[in-house]
Amino acid sequence: MSDTDTDGHEHVPSRERRRFPGVSSRAYEHPADRSALVALRKLSGFDTVFKALSGLLPERSLRLLFLSDSVRVSEQQFPHLHTMLLDACSVLDLPKVPQMFVKQDPQPNAMCIGLDEPIIVLSTGLVELLDEEEMRAVVGHEVGHALSGHAVYRTILLFLTNVALKVAWIPLGSIAVGALVTALREWFRKSELSADRAGLMAGQDLQASLRGLMKLAGGNHLHEMNVDAFLAQAEEYEKAGDLRDSVLKIMNMLPRSHPFAAVRAAELKKWSESRDYQRLMDGHYPRRTEDKDASVSDSFRESANHYAESVRSSKDPLMGLVRDIAGGANDLGGRLRDTFTGRGGAPKEGPQEGPQDGSPKP
Repeated sequence: MSDTDTDGHEHVPSRERRRFPGVSSRAYEHPADRSALVALRKLSGFDTVFKALSGLLPERSLRLLFLSDSVRVSEQQFPHLHTMLLDACSVLDLPKVPQMFVKQDPQPNAMCIGLDEPIIVLSTGLVELLDEEEMRAVVGHEVGHALSGHAVYRTILLFLTNVALKVAWIPLGSIAVGALVTALREWFRKSELSADRAGLMAGQDLQASLRGLMKLAGGNHLHEMNVDAFLAQAEEYEKAGDLRDSVLKIMNMLPRSHPFAAVRAAELKKWSESRDYQRLMDGHYPRRTEDKDASVSDSFRESANHYAESVRSSKDPLMGLVRDIAGGANDLGGRLRDTFTGRGGAPKEGPQEGPQDGSPKP
């Protein structure tokens, strides 16, 4: 497939990168994200329902707002971003190039929204923060959202969040909408991990992808930061503390639509070292022509296996407790107490050397 610019001329990536003709979004989607999308695509009448729902959503209003109060990216405006957009669509073989806008906002941010035709919006804070290769990964990230169909659900999430505020005075209505928003946020956090992978596919520069995430956390002070140290933070975050810290992590995450930047960087690096990524780069990946035959049960099985493996390999204290419960740990009450208070440690084996009467040890 060749992407075509607005004047009808064929466009190819500005530098040599592997392209993925006909690639399905299933090639890069996080297992939890993929299982949800495969199930939704299989629902009879799904498209019809959401097209009917589009009459309630502020999509047309959003389009007009960006058209009137932002700068549309083109050959004449932000041409370097225009080239990156065409490159990403070419590499990921997105049939129709979405419109992209730059909006004045000092906060670094980007989004892909829309039901019928997704649009990409970048903030000026983000454009000014990232260098060319880091921005290439971000544009690929947003194109990945468009290819996966995430823009539809992001638009619905924005709409429902607004509804939740309006019905906050209705007890049951607030609970129902709030539960749906919470579930959508959990899915959307996984979709962000998927889109990070798409950004790596588009840019094919792991260090640039990691630097971009690090800058989202620490700002434009690259000379003061280090990618390896940033990744070490993610490992420390996962394993540090006791059960109380595990609960606090969950509470901190619930209101967010995006995973934490350090966690995203660690997840992306892990995927880049996986066999799945290597096979993808070697040209072995699912095609979108096969999407209709994708098995819902297989996708859910992959998702379940992923979460099971996450529990097995996690260094988080709460996940350690889950493993102990699943394994029928002895003295569960004591284990729960020690885990929650941070007094747990490696089991002691054999007699203890040194004084046993409480006197100081050397």
